[in-house]
Amino acid sequence: MKINTLKLVNFRNYEKVNLNFKSNLNIIYGNNGVGKTNLVEAIYALSLTKSFRTNVDKNLIKMGEVSTKIEGEVETDTVNNYQVIISKEGKKVKINQNIISKISEYITNINIVLLEPEEQMILKSSPQSRRRLLNIEISQLKKDYIILLNNYNKLLKQRNFYLRELYINGNASQEYLNILTEKLVTYGLKIYELREEFINNINEFITKKYHDIFEDGELFIKYNSDYKNKSKDDLLNVYKKNYNREIVMGKTLLGIHHDDILFMLDNKNIAEWGSNGQQKNAILAFKLSEIEIIYKEKGTQPIFILDDLFSALDNYKIKNIVEILNKDIQTFITTTDINRIDEKLLENALVLNVSTDGIKEG
Repeated sequence: MKINTLKLVNFRNYEKVNLNFKSNLNIIYGNNGVGKTNLVEAIYALSLTKSFRTNVDKNLIKMGEVSTKIEGEVETDTVNNYQVIISKEGKKVKINQNIISKISEYITNINIVLLEPEEQMILKSSPQSRRRLLNIEISQLKKDYIILLNNYNKLLKQRNFYLRELYINGNASQEYLNILTEKLVTYGLKIYELREEFINNINEFITKKYHDIFEDGELFIKYNSDYKNKSKDDLLNVYKKNYNREIVMGKTLLGIHHDDILFMLDNKNIAEWGSNGQQKNAILAFKLSEIEIIYKEKGTQPIFILDDLFSALDNYKIKNIVEILNKDIQTFITTTDINRIDEKLLENALVLNVSTDGIKEG
């Protein structure tokens, strides 16, 4: 999978951009604050229709403008044109000029694996941020995943609302709560199964990836879920036992909305016991494993983005990464220091210099 061209209109600090990329290595360098990351953010948004830096779509629109358009020509077995158009009214996506009504039908087409400095914080932050990581990665592989997740979240809100209704009105029907619970468990089990499958696939590769770059340590992902090793009947019984507590508290006390993943190095939670370096290494091994999963499931290599390279990795690790990456993987690297990149890499790369004067090659 390669992105051949990128066109931007009123995206972040860019009024108009027209770029052609190389099929292997593309290096984007310049000082902080000139718009390097904006370019890879645009590639990411072309794939997933959203940014990795903000949850507010309209923040991508250039100040003073009413909309932005991200357009790219992407090559797999065929070459297709993709567009993401964001305005203050909403978002539209197109493939070959045809509007795609369901985002889930769009985002499985362009696969992106991103490594950026803030992702190390995922290990120490809330379970919600780690669930978000899972949701983003699985949604690129499974068209139904976003639909299942949206349905689950809608039901969760309905169920929580009805639990509060039951607390206020003790005569309200508990039968309706049973119906909501049964539907919630049905969707939850499907999501659980897809998450478990993804994590099992990650664990097939992650220790070897960790060894390839960092030489020692046994790394694996531990999946914690209320649904683990439980049948639908088991779960329904547990929910029913919790009804009274849930009614008092006004919320659903178990479900896949409490899921979490832990990065375990030599059987210890790396967020609690690992050094900063080990935590960075763990995230990188996770991302490299994800590349393998996408190739295994889709039969094509994803696009790989390494944003702000040297803040996350040292020269030795970068050299190891480049050596183990399949040469068919189109890679984008942003950096402030072009002099720290190996000259042999630069020889075969497209090098783009971003400055306040614009974007130029070399």
